[in-house]
Amino acid sequence: MGKKIEILGLGAGDLEQLPFGVYKKLLHAGGSIFLRTKEHPVVGDLEKEGLTYTSFDDVYEKHEQFEAVYEEIARTLLLQAENGPIVYAVPGHPLVAERTVQLLIDYAQEEAVEIIIGGGQSFIDPIFAALKIDPIEGFQLLDGTALLSSQLQMEQHIFISQVYDQFVASNVKLTLMEKLPDDYEVYIVTAAGSSQEVIEKVLLYELDRNVTINNLTSVYIPPVKEEQILLKNFSKLRDIIAKLRGPNGCPWDKEQTHESLKKYLIEETYEVIEAINQDDIDHLIEELGDVLLQVMLHAQIGEDDGYFSIDDIIEVLSAKMIRRHPHVFGTGKAANAEEVVQNWQEIKQQEKGGLAAPSSLLEGVSKAQPNLLRAYELQKLAAKVGFDWQEITPALAKVKEELDEFTAELDGTEDGLLRAKQEFGDLVFAFVNVARFLKIHPEEALFETNEKFTRRFQYVEERVRTSGRSFEDHTLEELDQYWDEAKLKGL
Repeated sequence: MGKKIEILGLGAGDLEQLPFGVYKKLLHAGGSIFLRTKEHPVVGDLEKEGLTYTSFDDVYEKHEQFEAVYEEIARTLLLQAENGPIVYAVPGHPLVAERTVQLLIDYAQEEAVEIIIGGGQSFIDPIFAALKIDPIEGFQLLDGTALLSSQLQMEQHIFISQVYDQFVASNVKLTLMEKLPDDYEVYIVTAAGSSQEVIEKVLLYELDRNVTINNLTSVYIPPVKEEQILLKNFSKLRDIIAKLRGPNGCPWDKEQTHESLKKYLIEETYEVIEAINQDDIDHLIEELGDVLLQVMLHAQIGEDDGYFSIDDIIEVLSAKMIRRHPHVFGTGKAANAEEVVQNWQEIKQQEKGGLAAPSSLLEGVSKAQPNLLRAYELQKLAAKVGFDWQEITPALAKVKEELDEFTAELDGTEDGLLRAKQEFGDLVFAFVNVARFLKIHPEEALFETNEKFTRRFQYVEERVRTSGRSFEDHTLEELDQYWDEAKLKGL
């Protein structure tokens, strides 16, 4: 005779709601009866009628994580089934919000156990009835012991089950606060549909202060109607962009193309860098939003034209991140950041294996980026195959050579000026090489110099204003004196 576990549901409320078939099986079962918890309204009444059982309430005290509790319960039941058929009874319906049942089903095949699912009313119907809600409006049923803010669809009815105690309620509260204001009204529903039914409306921040929370408690969050609250949702942003580009949208937004938006993406990117350099978090949030706006506009244009949508962008990006991080999502290894970069480049090359080999190592350097950055990237790629100075001395000598050649062309002739332009480019390129050798990023170094020049020149402007004279009334020597004052002040 094979191993067998029959799983019954105790329903969502009192004895009057318990299906008669379940009632008979519990009182006349031929084997051992196990309860996930005895803390249920029907158990006391069944005890009076002679029910004997073993409960797993003590297992909850042994573990800090619910998953460990459920795992031990499932393993214990499988072990007990080796001695003969057993009955396992759980609150509600066996297939609604019952992790132990899912574990038993998962293990059934490898353990050669027959799982029989009996009846039982879940808490879903009574809770809909108690709150007078039509599920056709859309709802979510979530587990309070493993709740993530990313799961929450705030425009739907949300029911959170498994809110056993104040600890779970506190975690649920903190998770909801990531999306909702502290004073948002939520409902605590206990023993829905039974004679012990209690529905309490509380403010979100009070959720874990309620003393009536028990294993029959669920939390209900009404759909969010206030637009201000929904502004945190990605779906809301997507709707806003679609409306801006829609028939009754903004004339400017409707006219934009991928081509016309190029300059704005560049501008917004530099403003993000400025916010980072200023260590201004509020400014950074705003500027990152402006970059995201550019991405969303390009995505909406793609969707309007029927070529792609933001979903396609996210899919391609997600797949790439998983593919290129095998040390996180697979079995790959990376001991440090350098190995991560090396693996990234190798995987990138493998992905392009089906394409024709590039005619040059330098093909991957975009011509669209600022030329100071482009020079830096070109030199980095060339250095990978050994085309690089081994020490700084010849790199510095190259700078001096290019400076001499540049100076030599300054002969006052038009041809000399054209040649000087070329030599100036060579000089800058040589300086970038020195910066790269010293691990100085040329763009960052020049940015700092520009900022320093701005601060000192603004000081000079202020000194000119306070002098009561104009710039034209100052000699260069006087302006230089102001500049030196700025240097002495550390500007």
